[in-house]
Amino acid sequence: MIIAQNITKFYGELQVLKGIDLNIGKGEIISIVGPSGAGKTTFLQILGTLSRPDSGNILFENSEVNKFKDKQLAAFRNKNIGFVFQFHHLLPEFTALENVCIPAFIAQTNKEEAENKAREIMGFLNLSHRIDHKPKEMSGGEQQRVAVARALINNPAVIFADEPSGNLDSQNKKELHELFFSIRKKYNSSFVIVTHDEGLADMADRKLLMKDGKFIQ
Repeated sequence: MIIAQNITKFYGELQVLKGIDLNIGKGEIISIVGPSGAGKTTFLQILGTLSRPDSGNILFENSEVNKFKDKQLAAFRNKNIGFVFQFHHLLPEFTALENVCIPAFIAQTNKEEAENKAREIMGFLNLSHRIDHKPKEMSGGEQQRVAVARALINNPAVIFADEPSGNLDSQNKKELHELFFSIRKKYNSSFVIVTHDEGLADMADRKLLMKDGKFIQ
């Protein structure tokens, strides 16, 4: 579904990514591990079209998305890609339901349809009792599940997760990890997960080790 071909990235004189190739199948869960500074987050941001490579191609169902103009790329990202980060990045003045709906509103989904979809997803994630609560009224695990619901609202083909359980205690971490596989089963979403958590990494269909800007076999 997604093909990365010979991806390179420089920051000044420093080459962070050194010609990376990766194929991602529909419904596949891939984990990327490696030491800090290996280039994992940089590669994830390029795969997620948040950053552009200095060379190489990203093909998403045969479309060369790295050649899209910024406005076209933003619309593509909103429709096809979900993101879950280490910090949930919920807007504190909005309820859980409103936070989940934001990507749908950006995609110009009407309010009733967006809220119905959000309620369905939040029900699946055991968040129905938190719909009207603001982030400060929820636990860390609940906040991160709201962030996952927000990532799912537009039915993305792939979800990119960067240290998604990094701020959670062991019980919430376990629940979040299991949740990813439940989501894959229900929605057939692909996942690419950058993590230092070996337990999560070992659960993936494929575990890739990155070191010094490239994958190590």
